[in-house]
This record gives sequence, structure tokens and C-alpha cells, in this order.
Amino acid sequence: MTELSSPLQLPGWTHTYSGKVRDLYVPTDGPQNVLLVVASNRVSAFDHVLEPPIPGKGELLTSLSNWWFEQIDRPNHLIAPAPGIPEVPAEVAGRAMLTRRLEMYPVECVVRGALTGSGYAEYVQTGAVCGIELPAEITDGDLLDTPIYTPAYKAPLGEHDENITFERSVELVGEEVATELRDASLEIFTRARELAAARGVVLADTKFEFGRDPETGELVLADEVLTSDSSRYWDAATYEDPELAAGERLASFDKQIVRNWLAANWDRTGTPPELPEEIVAQTRARYQELYDRITA
Repeated sequence: MTELSSPLQLPGWTHTYSGKVRDLYVPTDGPQNVLLVVASNRVSAFDHVLEPPIPGKGELLTSLSNWWFEQIDRPNHLIAPAPGIPEVPAEVAGRAMLTRRLEMYPVECVVRGALTGSGYAEYVQTGAVCGIELPAEITDGDLLDTPIYTPAYKAPLGEHDENITFERSVELVGEEVATELRDASLEIFTRARELAAARGVVLADTKFEFGRDPETGELVLADEVLTSDSSRYWDAATYEDPELAAGERLASFDKQIVRNWLAANWDRTGTPPELPEEIVAQTRARYQELYDRITA
């Protein structure tokens, strides 16, 4: 995987971790149960962080997450500024979330309202997804009558996540928690799919992450939620157009433009090439279009 550049030094905050696209900080002097989650403009594909970044991506995804948190009637990880907590530095304002620290569960809560991507590939091979048997003759992109919950195990840093059955999630977190994660995920997805549909957008699938508040014990929705990086959205009018090929009908509001360009111009050996200006601009426009349509 491509190495990340040095994280920003933020006044009042100490850097603790960087993922491919986000950086975490804790107060340098202050309560250690607080986190500053900073969404970068970095873009990744095929396990590499690419150059150049996508301008404004971090702010768009953070703003979209915040909008969705307001629509979801469940506890989430956001907290308000308070005495003793450092201010969010101006340098990252707009793309940072002030959150409480949680005990995160090692399960990615994936919900599929349509079958495509890795789920469809597994279905073609086995007739099932994560142990859930599905009807015959489903084609790529078909909507499912009822959304399905297909969890994944969050592998350690540097390893790939693994699709698992619900039964395996029970082994990981216990039956009560596994059931709670599944039910919450399906409830949130159903609500989000209705809101997206009212805006002419198909929510095909998404993934949620949850943690437990160590002080209250409540289940808390965390991380980013229903963004272009954690979800697959399609334009409803395009999706329903029978004259279009599958590739056009299933064009998603995310970095698929980057993946397609990279797949056509790189053999996945060595350092990936720099993204052309037009690919960066097109990707930025897709992120912006989804934000505008969902939050209108």
C-alpha cells in the first residue's frame, strides 16, 4: 500500500492514527475520551493512496455524514464543543468531526438493497451472499425485494476485510450484540433508501460501523455514514433507462471514475500513475452532485 504523507500538526491536538482517507487526533491536554476525526482529500483505489487528492472531498463527505446523522433517530458519536475540549482548528474546519471515543465492534455492517459488486460476484459463484440464499436468475444491479444484511469482519490494518455470515458475527460479538447490529443497520438503511428515492437517487448498498459507549453502554452509530465512500448510489432515471448498457445504468456517485481510469492505465505493479486533471475534476463533480441532490 502507498505510504501516507505526514499528518497535519494541529494546535491543541495530538495525532494518533491515519487511515487511507482519515486522520485521528486526541486532545494534547484534555479528556482522552474525545476524538477529532479529520476527513482528508486523499483518494484511494486498489490499496493505494493516489495523487493528486480530490479538492473539497473531505468537506463534502463530512457535510453529507452530518446531514445524515440529523436524519437518523439513533445515538451517534458526534459531540458538541465544551469547556476543556480544544477547539476544532480552523485549518480543518468543515472536514472534521468532534466525537466521543467508543469501543468499536470488529464488524462492518453491510446492507445491500441491490446486488452488484463483490456481492453479485459471490452470488454468481454460490447462489448466496454471506450465507443468505437468494432467488435464481438475479442479474447485476437488480434490486432486492427485501434488503439483506451481509456483515464483514474488519481485518487488522494492512489486511483485507472478510465477508462473513451472521453466524460468524455472533461468534465475534455475541448473539445479543450481533442481532442489535443487524436490526439497527436494516432500520437505518430502510429509512435512508426512502429519503434517497424521494430525491431521485437509488441507495444500492452501504456499510455502517457501530461502537459501544463505555460510560453509558448504549450502541452508537460512528464513523462516516451514507457517504459516497461508504455507499453505492445510482441516479434513478439512469438506472431505470432500458436503453442503456449496465455500465451506464450503474454509474455510481463515487470514485468509480478513478477506479476505471486506473484499471485502464496501470497494471497494479509499482507506484500508480498520477491522476489526470480531468479525472480529478469529474470525480469531484460526482461527489458534489450527490451532496447537492441528497441534501436539497
